[in-house]
Amino acid sequence: MKNLLSLFALLFYFCLPQFAEGQTKVKDTVTRRATITYNQKGNAVTFKPETPPLIPIAGAPKPSYTYLWELGDGHYSKEAEPKHVYKNKGTYNARLAVTNNYDNGKPPATRPKVIAVTDISNEVYTDIASIENQNGLAIQKNCDPIPDQQMEVIVSYQNMDNYVTDGKLYLFFNETQFKNNNFYLVDFRTYAGEREVKENLVATVDDVDNSGSYLASDNALATPKKYQITTTQEDVDFSLKEAKNSYKNATLFEFDGVNPGETRNIFLTFKTTPEMIKDTSATVTMRSIFVPNRSYKNHKVKNLEMEIVTSHDPNKMGSNGSFMNYRLVRFKRVNFKTRFQNNGVGPARMIRLETDIPDMFDKKTFQIEDLYPKCPICPKGEEPTTSCLDTIIKQNQIFFTFKNIYLPGSSQKNVKEIDSTKGFVKYSMKFNKDFHKVNTKSRTAIIFDKNEPIITNYATTRFTPGISIGAKVGYNYYPDLEKSRSYFVGATISPFKSYRYYWQAEFVNSLNSYNSATTTEDAFVQNSNGVRQLQRTTTTSEIKNINWEIPVLMQYNINNYIGIGAGLQANIDVAAKQNQQQTIATYEGISDKLIINSTEKTNTISNSFTNIKTGILFDLTLGAARIGPSFGARYVMNFKENFNYVQLYGIWKF
Repeated sequence: MKNLLSLFALLFYFCLPQFAEGQTKVKDTVTRRATITYNQKGNAVTFKPETPPLIPIAGAPKPSYTYLWELGDGHYSKEAEPKHVYKNKGTYNARLAVTNNYDNGKPPATRPKVIAVTDISNEVYTDIASIENQNGLAIQKNCDPIPDQQMEVIVSYQNMDNYVTDGKLYLFFNETQFKNNNFYLVDFRTYAGEREVKENLVATVDDVDNSGSYLASDNALATPKKYQITTTQEDVDFSLKEAKNSYKNATLFEFDGVNPGETRNIFLTFKTTPEMIKDTSATVTMRSIFVPNRSYKNHKVKNLEMEIVTSHDPNKMGSNGSFMNYRLVRFKRVNFKTRFQNNGVGPARMIRLETDIPDMFDKKTFQIEDLYPKCPICPKGEEPTTSCLDTIIKQNQIFFTFKNIYLPGSSQKNVKEIDSTKGFVKYSMKFNKDFHKVNTKSRTAIIFDKNEPIITNYATTRFTPGISIGAKVGYNYYPDLEKSRSYFVGATISPFKSYRYYWQAEFVNSLNSYNSATTTEDAFVQNSNGVRQLQRTTTTSEIKNINWEIPVLMQYNINNYIGIGAGLQANIDVAAKQNQQQTIATYEGISDKLIINSTEKTNTISNSFTNIKTGILFDLTLGAARIGPSFGARYVMNFKENFNYVQLYGIWKF
């Protein structure tokens, strides 16, 4: 028995630490990696990735990988297993960026693979695909940005002139409207002799229309430029100034000897910053400006729009109304974009998007900005026989239905281009005539044919607090003070036109005068004859001061015309003068019936920054409660005796 107990004790000793360790969650520090493998025949190389298992997200569609291959000679591919023929002998660094869709882990890290081409076979070499359909400038990404992760950007440009050109290519990033930077440039690769050039690309103060960035722009009343598609401009100086005001950072490349019709690619690696904006419905942008010929000002401009995400989800809703200036958005359009991807094993012939519409938007101003698959709007009152988009506007929703289309599935046989399985609808609306400063949330149910709906994230619209300055004048009534008079002027600061709750701070300068309580002191003195007499001293004071009031209160707007509030207040006399008048009366004997003589004297006492008082206040405003003129009444309860008062005022908030 003793040996058995010893055995149990020994097992307990060795197993307890392991048991305790098993109950402690250990942080997984293992980095998932994807490996590049390939099969080579002369200058023809077939690539294949070896990827780690995917980690499904509960309730989400089946996870999958998407790929961006940078093949080391200026070409790229988004196929899972691309085949590439190299034109010349040499050594090439092939790179792979893997994106994990609907996956709970981080994207797998990869390392470049060196490809040595020592023999040129009879394989047919394919040049870089033309981007003529994009007006000679394209910018794309391998994934949407996630904070503190890496992403790849490809900028492609094409000489669409009939002569050899030397030009410039700009890429602007990190919008000035965001306090923190969203990206920093880690690396770039060029394959046609492009060279990075240092130029003064720091944002400047300029009277340039900056409204093309976000709705929160200070110049948002101006008509914004659109860069959703590549546009050709003539004044490159203006476009560069506008970009410098809209973005904090830029990189510039110069290139030479681009032949007519030739297309080139530049690859850039960005790292998203940990402090980047975390709004998962916000849209951030990069902007490329392509100057085909350095001798002329003709140029092309294109924006790359990206939605912030927490995981790579091809089915997503976003909006560019994340940080809007409430003063300036009444006549602006807010853009919304719903993206979707067919993850099935076969094509989708009908796709239905059921999208929420917040009440503050005017559905009469709805218009479609862009869509894919490209198709016309369905004819009204007819059953369509060709591909088209049908839109039905209801009270709180808009239904988009792609009819008679062919959208391949990402798991479909022989589908190599993953982008062909994706689509989107981009639309815009204006605000209602009377809309409040409130945040909105909307999302979309995506239905492929007759499958179960996929619910997207919420797309939110938010307003910046803004600043409202107010002017305030009025009168203070002190019921417990004799002959009190108090007039004041002041200023207020608060968020602009808040809907319900908001903080308000004030500074008030008041001129006050009042009489303090009269005091009487009796004393008995002996005259020269030794007779006791009554001597009475009466003191009265008139006080005049300049008083500073600093209230801080929480206000609540019941509606557009009535507001209430409560808060704390501090008072201090910055300059005070006290005029004392003293009367000394002497009476016959010890009674006050027969006065013998009386004398008067005055005394003036001046002080500054004295008599600090604190208290609480309760407030009521009537009129334009949110912005404009209103009248108010306030009761201030000071913690010091006899200084409670009622304040009547008029205020105008701007």
